[in-house]
Amino acid sequence: MRGKVFRAEAVPWDCPPGHHGSFSKMLVSPENSETKDIDFRISIYHPQGYAEPHVHQVAENVYYIIKGTGLVELDGEEFVVEPNTVIYMPPGVKHGIWNTGFEDLVMIVLAVPARDMPRTAL
Repeated sequence: MRGKVFRAEAVPWDCPPGHHGSFSKMLVSPENSETKDIDFRISIYHPQGYAEPHVHQVAENVYYIIKGTGLVELDGEEFVVEPNTVIYMPPGVKHGIWNTGFEDLVMIVLAVPARDMPRTAL
């Protein structure tokens, strides 16, 4: 196995299924690295952008909000999110996120294992 060094600008934006007005850069994933388990991306949700509520059967997810404001729903409970908010979602928790603010909502997303994450073909 080999390590990898690259700039995020070299990675194209992708729009995963069930995401509207939002895009992700798959920075480290099985499609572009030798990892089998890691899905590490930066995501941007334009104003009114959102991810439909959904459940991962086995993947754990962590979101770290860098910029913007929005709402995240965890099993029907809503929380306001803003920069420096950390969101942890274990498997089986229904979740969705909406940009309710006036600027882009930008976040880092980490999910393990990657095989349980929605993606389009790169």
